[in-house]
Amino acid sequence: MVKILPYLKGYEDMYTQNPRSAALKWFAEAKYGLFLHYGLYSLLGRHEWVQFREKIHVAEYAKLQKQFTAENFDADYIVNFAVDCGMKYVNITTRHHDSFCLFDTEQTEFNSMNSPAGRDLVGELSTACDKRGLGLFLYYSHGRDWRHPHAPNNDKWGGNARPKYDEPEPTYAKGDDHNLQIYLDFMTAQITELLTNYGPIAGIWLDGIAVPKSGDWTLFKCQELYDLIHSLQPQVLVSYKQGLLGTEDFAAPEHKALPQTDKPGEICTTMCPGSWGYLESGAGKHKTAHEVWETLREARQKGYSLLLNTGPMPDGSIDPEDDKTLREVGKRLREDGFPGE
Repeated sequence: MVKILPYLKGYEDMYTQNPRSAALKWFAEAKYGLFLHYGLYSLLGRHEWVQFREKIHVAEYAKLQKQFTAENFDADYIVNFAVDCGMKYVNITTRHHDSFCLFDTEQTEFNSMNSPAGRDLVGELSTACDKRGLGLFLYYSHGRDWRHPHAPNNDKWGGNARPKYDEPEPTYAKGDDHNLQIYLDFMTAQITELLTNYGPIAGIWLDGIAVPKSGDWTLFKCQELYDLIHSLQPQVLVSYKQGLLGTEDFAAPEHKALPQTDKPGEICTTMCPGSWGYLESGAGKHKTAHEVWETLREARQKGYSLLLNTGPMPDGSIDPEDDKTLREVGKRLREDGFPGE
């Protein structure tokens, strides 16, 4: 007997025939999701690219791990909040460009389990989504990593692969010692963990596309990764921003739609202008309920879902500005339905 996944309730017949087709139909009809950018950068409140922008060396940045408590990260609250806002799925940064992981991984000690939090935040969110029947998407930084010694470097992959340190970063592999395959193996092992230790997963949401596109993107062996993902959980949808190979299950461009294609799409944008992670200086400048409504209208008019990001506070709680605003939008959705429909 085929087990029907909680977030695919109502798609049972299609799921029995073809799990990924059922997931694609569900996604096309989901319309609205919550994006969470949370990590060590949240503690500083100066943008999720703070390590890159301020040229913070690896060892110095790693000190933030000892301050990561996530004491008010409440997966049940987040999921109930998303439901109240009219959203059908949640996407969280399992590992951003700084390489800090919010899950229990054997591939690196640089993770939330080895911080004062001592918790697997992805696992908690997976359980909470399951209880409320929401789909869980897992953001994963693929093309860009500022910690791993063998991640793409500026010599081969353009100027924004790594921070432009004034003094060389001593932990980075250099010259002939650099081996991209070691980094690819690291990512394969982590994505295998994410699709083996948690579930069901609605999608793997890859980021960092500008780096492989700046050089020989075939070296990243993305189709092998996509095939592995689908073999581990056949319903899982794969995206890589606007698309790298063309074999992704859906496109997820930033801020605006692409020309119409035969694939479902998702616009990702953020409540705080100019930043996905918590930005202290952005207080009072976030999208209003009216602006969110118009953003939803534009996405739906173009046949896209909207993945709307909020950067949780340093303690892991939802930004109070966004909490209030998005609940207002959720109330209007319950009363009026989606704009333009």
